[in-house]
Amino acid sequence: MRNWFAFLIALCGAFALAVIGTTPPGPLPANAPPREFSAGRAMADIEAIGRVPHPAGSADHERIRGYLVKRLESLGFHVVTHPVPLTATGRKAVDRQGGKAVPSPRLVNIVATYPGTDPAMPAVLLMAHYDSVWGSPAAADDGAGVASVLEASRAILSQGRPRRTLMVLFTDGEELGLDGAHGFFSADPLRKKVGVVVNTEARGGGGRTSMFETGEDNGVMMRLFARSVHRPVASSLSVFVYKVLPNDTDMTESKAVGLPGFNFAFIGRPQLYHSPAATPAALDQGAMQDMGRQVLDIARGLLSAQKLPGRAPDLVFFDLFGLVFVHYAAAFGWAILGLAIAGYAIGGWKRTRAGALGRGFASLLLLVAGAGVALWLFNLLSGAGPNVNYYDRLAAIPRLEAQALLICAAVWTLVTGWTGIRREETTPGFAIGAAIPLLALGAVAQALAPTAAYPILVPLLLGGMALAASRLGKLAGTLAGSAAAMIGIGYMLTLGHLAMQAVGPVMPFAAVVPLALSSALAWPLVRITASGRATFFSAILLFAAAGIALWVRLDPIAPTVAVYSSDH
Repeated sequence: MRNWFAFLIALCGAFALAVIGTTPPGPLPANAPPREFSAGRAMADIEAIGRVPHPAGSADHERIRGYLVKRLESLGFHVVTHPVPLTATGRKAVDRQGGKAVPSPRLVNIVATYPGTDPAMPAVLLMAHYDSVWGSPAAADDGAGVASVLEASRAILSQGRPRRTLMVLFTDGEELGLDGAHGFFSADPLRKKVGVVVNTEARGGGGRTSMFETGEDNGVMMRLFARSVHRPVASSLSVFVYKVLPNDTDMTESKAVGLPGFNFAFIGRPQLYHSPAATPAALDQGAMQDMGRQVLDIARGLLSAQKLPGRAPDLVFFDLFGLVFVHYAAAFGWAILGLAIAGYAIGGWKRTRAGALGRGFASLLLLVAGAGVALWLFNLLSGAGPNVNYYDRLAAIPRLEAQALLICAAVWTLVTGWTGIRREETTPGFAIGAAIPLLALGAVAQALAPTAAYPILVPLLLGGMALAASRLGKLAGTLAGSAAAMIGIGYMLTLGHLAMQAVGPVMPFAAVVPLALSSALAWPLVRITASGRATFFSAILLFAAAGIALWVRLDPIAPTVAVYSSDH
């Protein structure tokens, strides 16, 4: 056995970093300093907004509209309400939700303005929607967004009049096809005052809040974001993926008219999405704190900017465990790829054997194929299919995530045991062989989607530098390899968690790429001598995964599913 202690230390550290990266901050109490965002203070608005379902046009919806108008006026805003038409898309959404609440809802936007010291400057618009789906109190979606905007506005105005005008838009009919946002950005005269938009959303009831969408050509805007937001959670990968997904928020309408902006949301506690259980008591106040503090920071940065940044090529950006924010020009990815290749080349110079190189290459491909097929088959075993209740699958995500982790561990154990490193002198060749297909994938990603390539390139850079450090001696190689594995695997666990929450019920094989990159970092630390034992442990892990799959399949429909879904 070789460096198993270093591997276990790296693995424990990786899990610790992943926990840090996926855990929201603690909520600040109601007596926090006035300039700070306080989830404790914001919960008073959540309690008022999220007590009962309030679909567009209902009596409770009108009650909440009156409450929000008074709240905004109490902060010093000039408030107007503007009716917007229900579109054909909105009509279909009403019918899809059963049409049982209000068959023909009247939609009304709330627009509030607080003039800045220089009202001629383009305004900063904070946006959220105040309607719910039929049957859900919607304390998170979008009560949390509305409360974040109110509390952030209070904190801003507690410091005096800002330089730019601060505007608030609470849209109606978002759950009916973005009708309120469409009405504002296409026809409302006040839209002409807006220079930039900050939108708040939720799909679930907790977890880290991420800035997951920007306006087009975000380069200069993201530099302002990096300067303004303390410990932000954001990813250019999310921005890229969101563009290709068939999802929309109110910010879709602001982007359609060319406005720059930032979109924030949390997606943890997914069982609460559109759920009758989405009450104030079920909301994760840490997620509220995470959302509000970031919205407050970017709003302050935008309000104080002498000039709103124009368009510039998109940046690559990501946070490391919510602790460090990294951003760079997309073309710099080629330099990262080059450094990774150089690291592997230096580490393997005159220490690479063809057999080890081939075995590493084959092991990586076998791992990817085996894990992909196993994840797909076990997902089918868990009940995935075209007729499954979407909301029931959301409720199963924590178990499906555990299932995917067991499957990945099982396939990794099996492949490592049967094809892994046998002799210490073969380590460089095996590591390089495993890295070759990933380096090729990184090059393709950098060429076709440079803002989404960093999750491949950065771990490979860590792996290449660690292998190069091994030329300095066994201790240096072990320390560098352990540090690279800790950071790289930790980030892959964080990324895998996000992927499973976002698309896990239908695309569990999204975990394959994090598994492959984690393996490329882990393999140089281990040397296997007992393939039979690996088979035994792999079988145990797969047996446990099968148990979870059957649990999900046979479990009754979750009580949290949306009331308008077919199985409620």
